[in-house]
Amino acid sequence: MDDKKPVSELADELWGCLYGEKGYISGPLQRELPDKRVTLITSIKKNMKPKVMKLWARLMLRKRFIIKTIFDQLKNISQIKNLRSL
Repeated sequence: MDDKKPVSELADELWGCLYGEKGYISGPLQRELPDKRVTLITSIKKNMKPKVMKLWARLMLRKRFIIKTIFDQLKNISQIKNLRSL
């Protein structure tokens, strides 16, 4: 399943900012989320024009990367397998 598909449904109950990786960048998602009062914040792809980003958003993206790294290490230590990779 494409990771972008459930984002819209998950955002129904949220408001504010969602921080994600570059893979979540898509036109339909960028147009749909503001209607739900949600802002999707991602870093930019190499072929994209640079965009101005608030300092807080950049800091939160860094924190997201750290959390993802820790989750990955815990998953490896605990030998938890991703069901999508089976």
